[in-house]
Amino acid sequence: MSDTYSPIPELNLLKEFDDQCADFYSPGFELREYNNDSSWLESENPEFDDRVIPFAKATTSGSFYALWRCDDRADLATLPVLFFGDEGDLYVAAHDLRDLFWELLDEEFGGPPPTRQTYVDTRQAYLMWLKRHFGPAHPTYDRSPMEEHGRRFADWLLSVEEEDAADVVIENLEPIRGAAERPL
Repeated sequence: MSDTYSPIPELNLLKEFDDQCADFYSPGFELREYNNDSSWLESENPEFDDRVIPFAKATTSGSFYALWRCDDRADLATLPVLFFGDEGDLYVAAHDLRDLFWELLDEEFGGPPPTRQTYVDTRQAYLMWLKRHFGPAHPTYDRSPMEEHGRRFADWLLSVEEEDAADVVIENLEPIRGAAERPL
């Protein structure tokens, strides 16, 4: 049996960093057992379960992140990242793991910023870790993750008979469509 956290080198690097942290580096984010916590997904649909890979809590209230196996690519780190909200929200949160890692840096606690020195130090250490492993800046994309993958994700949900979930994704696409249709 291997002690490796996941089959994804980028997640293994984050796990190594995470194991050394005394505090959150992103509010509510917490790596969980990779693709092995059935309580996250309420689906009893094997087609759905085979393509959705949970790996982290997104909030302290029960939301989580998962990779979406939208195809059979070998590099799992390049898969879109999904957000499953504890209140039923569902959307494509990041283009890939690298995008998510940078987005975690932008997450804010509700209310005034924490002043605990361990939090400030951990955030600074995370930024240094991020730059060391993934470059000096957040990658740029032409479109948002929802614009890029949302329609395809909704179509896939419908194909695996997850209509309620597809409806939520489609609702999250509406503001994007509306903004694109408005004149500048």
